Order: sequence, then C-alpha cells, then structure tokens
Amino acid sequence: MSKPAVPATSLPATRGSSYPAPFAERMGTRTRYRLGEAFGLTQFGVNLVVLGPGDQSALRHWHTHEDELVYMLEGELVLRTNAGEQVVRAGDVVAYPAGDQDGHQLVNRGSSPARYLEVGTRVEDDLAYYPDDDLALVLVDGEALPVHKDGKPY
Repeated sequence: MSKPAVPATSLPATRGSSYPAPFAERMGTRTRYRLGEAFGLTQFGVNLVVLGPGDQSALRHWHTHEDELVYMLEGELVLRTNAGEQVVRAGDVVAYPAGDQDGHQLVNRGSSPARYLEVGTRVEDDLAYYPDDDLALVLVDGEALPVHKDGKPY
C-alpha cells in the first residue's frame, strides 16, 4: 500500500549533528527532514536540509563508498572543496562520487536560511574522512564510529 503525499516539513526532523564534541556545535541548527526514511526507502537516502545563517552541512569530508548529490532549492551557500570555494544558489546541483577524495562541505555565510535536497546511497561499509579535522569514521564490529586520525576513539 502506498503512503499518501505529505508536506516534507511535517515529517520527523533531526537538528544539529551526531559528531563528537567539539565538532557537533559547528553544525549550528542544521535541520534534516528524513524524506526517504519516512517512506521506507532502504537503498538510498533523501533529505530536505535547512541551513540557517552560520550553519554548516557537515565537516568537510569525503566517502569511500557513498555517492552524494545536492540540489539547491532556496538561498545561497558556499561550497568548500579541495579546489577552494564556490557560491551555489537555487537551481544549482553538485555531486560527489564515492571514493573521490575531494572533501566537500556547504556553509551558510548569508543572513537567510537556505534549503537543499541531499541524496546519497546507503552502503553499510562506507567510511568517511575529514581532511581539515582530527576525525574519521571507521567500522568497529559493523558499526561506524568516530575516531581520531591516529585511531583513538572519541
């Protein structure tokens, strides 16, 4: 049985970040509406993300096995990659193939909220690396856990 159409912002949302301290607070009030999970999708994730002024999408990172795509809906953000910075606006799309070590991040340096759709594959053995911070995600007994770059757990 199919589920009825619903307003995206009526679905459960997560705010902030699951990063360990001191990284979590850098995300600010970032809000993710888990669109895919609400409809039982298991092969890929789809989120509506709202970044308020000063918020960040994530720490600058890259994934070993996860493809990511971002489609800007509203507002203006700064995309930070290995190549530097680029302004992205409504209608722009950016994508990051799995295994590409070009770390990426979106930052709201403006005075208004910005909204985008975030789509990514779900791969159980995906790892993430954070070139600007002392953080990595590694698998421990099948669970992705945050560790320092020297392997010491947070």
